[in-house]
Amino acid sequence: MTPDQFLLSLEKHGPAAVYLFLGSEPYQRERCRRALLDAALGSAAEDRESGLTRVDLSEVPLAAALDDARALSLFASRRVIWIGSGEAALPRGRTAATESEETPDAGDAGQLAAYVREPTPGTVVVLDASRYGFEGEDKAKLERVQKFFAAITTQIEFRPFSPEAARALAQTLAKKAGLQLGLAELALLLDATGGDASRIAGEIEKLLLFTGGTRKVTAEDIAALVPDAQATTIFALVAALGRGDRTRALETLDTLAREGEYMPLALTFLATQFRTALAAREAGLRSAGQIQAHFSKLGARMWPERARQIEQTVEAFSKVKLERAVGKLFAADRDLRDARPDDRIVMEELILALTAA
Repeated sequence: MTPDQFLLSLEKHGPAAVYLFLGSEPYQRERCRRALLDAALGSAAEDRESGLTRVDLSEVPLAAALDDARALSLFASRRVIWIGSGEAALPRGRTAATESEETPDAGDAGQLAAYVREPTPGTVVVLDASRYGFEGEDKAKLERVQKFFAAITTQIEFRPFSPEAARALAQTLAKKAGLQLGLAELALLLDATGGDASRIAGEIEKLLLFTGGTRKVTAEDIAALVPDAQATTIFALVAALGRGDRTRALETLDTLAREGEYMPLALTFLATQFRTALAAREAGLRSAGQIQAHFSKLGARMWPERARQIEQTVEAFSKVKLERAVGKLFAADRDLRDARPDDRIVMEELILALTAA
C-alpha cells in the first residue's frame, strides 16, 4: 500500500487494528503518522497524551509490547501503541538460521499472528520499521523484515521520491505556500536538497519567511539559505566544461574562487561527470532519457538535469578525449595535493587542457 492509498483508506474506513510501516522515507511517514493519530485519537492534546504509547523494540521485547496492547487502560478508551525499531524483533544468530524450520506460531512471530487474529478493540498498533530502504543492499534486509511481519496484512511502503515526484512535490508545496519559484530556481532547489522531500518542505518554508511571499525567489536567496546550494555553482562549471565552453568555465571558476570554494571538491564533481560520460559513451547511450534510465537501473539515482549535462558531455567529447580528460583530472588531483602556492592555477590549467581543440 502506498502512503496515498493509506490516507484514502483512513479517510473512508477509519483506522485498522494493526499496521506495518516499511521504508526509510521520512516525509510521507510523518504525513501518515499525523493522519493516523488524528483519526485514532482526535486532535485534543489530553487525548494524545493519555492514548499514545511509544515502545522501542531495541529496548523492549515484542511480546511485552503486545501485552501492553492487550491491556485495557483506565485513562483512555482509545489507544495507539507505536512500536519503533521493528527490525530489532527479527531473530538473530542460531535462531535466525533455524527460523525457517519453526512453526508459524512459534516465537514473537507467532504471538504477533495471534494478536492480529484477535486485536484489542479501540487500540491501533503500528509496527514501524524505518531502518532499511527499498534499494541496494537494504532490499534483501527489508524483504526479511516483511517476511517476519507477514501476519500484518496492512503494510504501508515508504519508498524514496523519484526525481519527477520530488519536482512535483516542490511545485505543489510552493504553490500552496504562495512562494514565487521559477523553473530555474526550482531546479536549483532540487539539486541543493538532493530531492529529499523533507528538506524540500523545510527549505520552502524558510524561503517563504525570507521573501515574505512578496517577490520571486532568486538563485542568490537559495545560495544564502539552503545548505549545499553553493555546490550548484560547481555544477555550472561542470556543465560549461561538458560543453567545451572555455570562457564560461573560467568565469565560473572565478566565481568559485571569490566564494572561497574548496577546489578539490570542485575537482571531485568534475571527475564524476567525465567518468560517468565515459561510461555512458561506452554503453552506447545517447539521449538524456537513456542515460537516466541506465544509471538508475544500476542503483545510481540521477536527476533529469544531471542526465542532460552528461548527454552534452558525451556529445562534446569523443571517447578518446573523454579518456584523456579522465587522465588530466587524475593529474590535477595529484597536483592539488602538492604544496602549491595557488590551487586556482591548477584548475585554470585543467580548464585550458580540457577545452583545447
